[in-house]
Order: sequence, then C-alpha cells, then structure tokens
Amino acid sequence: MQAPSTDSFALDPDLRRECEEAIRAGSKSFLAASMLLPGSTRMAARALYAFCRATDDLVDESADPARGLAEIRARLDAIYRGQPRDHAADRAFVAVVEHYALPRALPEALVEGFEWDVQARTYQDCSELCAYSARVASTVGVMMTLIMGVCDRAVLARAADLGLAMQLTNIARDVGEDARRGRIYLPLDWLDEAGIDPDAFLADPCPSPAMRATVERLLNAAHILYARAMTGIAGLPLTCRMAIRSAALIYREIGREIEKSGHDSVTLRAHTSTRRKLELIAQAASTPFLFQPVSTEPAHPEVRFLVEAAAAGRIHSPRGVDAKAGRMIELMALSEGRRRTAV
Repeated sequence: MQAPSTDSFALDPDLRRECEEAIRAGSKSFLAASMLLPGSTRMAARALYAFCRATDDLVDESADPARGLAEIRARLDAIYRGQPRDHAADRAFVAVVEHYALPRALPEALVEGFEWDVQARTYQDCSELCAYSARVASTVGVMMTLIMGVCDRAVLARAADLGLAMQLTNIARDVGEDARRGRIYLPLDWLDEAGIDPDAFLADPCPSPAMRATVERLLNAAHILYARAMTGIAGLPLTCRMAIRSAALIYREIGREIEKSGHDSVTLRAHTSTRRKLELIAQAASTPFLFQPVSTEPAHPEVRFLVEAAAAGRIHSPRGVDAKAGRMIELMALSEGRRRTAV
C-alpha cells in the first residue's frame, strides 16, 4: 500500500470552491462542523463530502439507478488508476485518495450501500440494519479518521460506531418520509414484535403507540453507540476534536428532538435549530480536552471489515506536534489528578 503523504494537503482553488458549494447545498450541519477543522484537514474533508454527495446524487437523480451505479463504479476505477473523470468531485477526491492512501475497500463499501438502496432492501434484524449503516455512514467516519492522521484500530472502531449512531438517528428521524416513498428501514423483527404489519404501515403511515415504541427502541440503540463513539474523540488530534465533538452532539440532538415529540417521526421530522447548533458547538468548545480513555471494546461485527481495511499496513503513531502535545497535556492532567487524590 502507498504510504500517506506527510506533506500538508492542498487543492486547486477552483476545486476547493466547488467542494464548498456542494456542502452548502447538501448539508449545513456538515458545513458548520467542518469550519472547526484545521485548514488542510477541512479541505480534505470537504473534498470527501463532495465526492460522496456527487455519487449519492448520481443514483438518486438518475432515471436508471442501475446505470448510475455502473457509472459510479467506472468513476471509482478511474480514480484509483489516478486518471479521474472530468468531474470536480472526482478530481478533488483523487487528491484525497492519493495523499492519505485511502484503501479502495472504503469507498467501495459506500457504493455497495447505495446498491442496497437501489435494490430496496429490507433488514430483518438490527444486525442487518447495522450492516447497511456501516456502508453508508461508517465508511465516511473511517475515511475521515484517516484524513485526520489516525489509524489506531480502537479509534477507527469508535469512528465506525459514530457512523452507525448517526445513521440509526437518520432512520429514526425519517420513518414517515421513508414510508411515503414506499421504503421501510426499521428491523422487521422489531416490527413483528411490536405487532406492526409493514405493508399496512406503508399503505397508511401513522404514529401508533407501537411505532413510537419502535422508534424509541432504535434511538436507545443509537444512544449506546454515541456513548462509546464519543470516547474515540480523545484519540484524535487536538485540532480536530472540537469539530468531531460538535458534529456528534448536533446529530445526537436530533434524537432528543424526536424524544420531545413523543417519538412521532411519522407526522413530524425532527431537526436541530441553528441556535441550538451554536449552543452545542459552544459546549464542544468548552471541553476541548477529553481525558476519558478511548474505549477498546471490539468493533461492532458489521464494521470490522472497515476497521481492518483502514488499519492494514499502517504504522500507528501520532502525526505532528499537535498529537504529541495532546498526549502530553493528557498525561499531565492524569498525573495532577493522581497527585490530588494522594494528598
């Protein structure tokens, strides 16, 4: 495998501008969080987002989604040959792939998730739903972690956890919207246990007590993942922690808004207000140093292939003065805590 570059990542100004425009059109939450990243990392993250957005749109907006998938795979082939098609997102993404030595297995898994959407798959249980979430969300979290210069398996596992938590939150939020498009992502065995007939629900989506309880159950699963994922932030460079913590807090807040609505995500679609986002960013800024150790709990079974693909062949070591300084601050804080306990 080609080694990641130790130089600072840079993009042509025109490509950088086009990536920023893609984010403004696609995700204000990601835009807000990315503003908190250091310059070169922010640039790479936006290039990654622009490619993910472009490929998602190619499937969603295509008259023939299968043809859209074939086009995505052809473009990915060209990117990994170092000869990207003449699309701004592709030209930006090839720079990220080459600079950070992103394994092809990661974007390929993302495309596989798009394929499952095209196939209108349903998911029998939560494990199958996590397999889907791993592909459409954890892939991005793992690639972001590599962009931040971290390849430790425990930190990668927590990034994958965060992707799972965010996607489960998405699914909990969009139950009604998905149903009106003829889709259901909730685990079928959960629906069966709650006495919900999927076909009847799709024919007449309504926020029954049973459906509210199922949405609550999904959010509870997401909360467990958020708690474990947040420990991984301590394994990131200091300059990146505030951005990732902000993104996690903002997304987790969507689940709390669903809770406030009595878990009705059929007639309502929860969102986080701009004011609340700013409050959460301020909260993230007030706790820049996280001394809780990174959880070493094994990666979720459905994301292990991503963690192994990302970590394979890489040497784990802090990159740059920032990572070393962060570790020194943590050791000093822990030492001070032990001294006070002893006194």
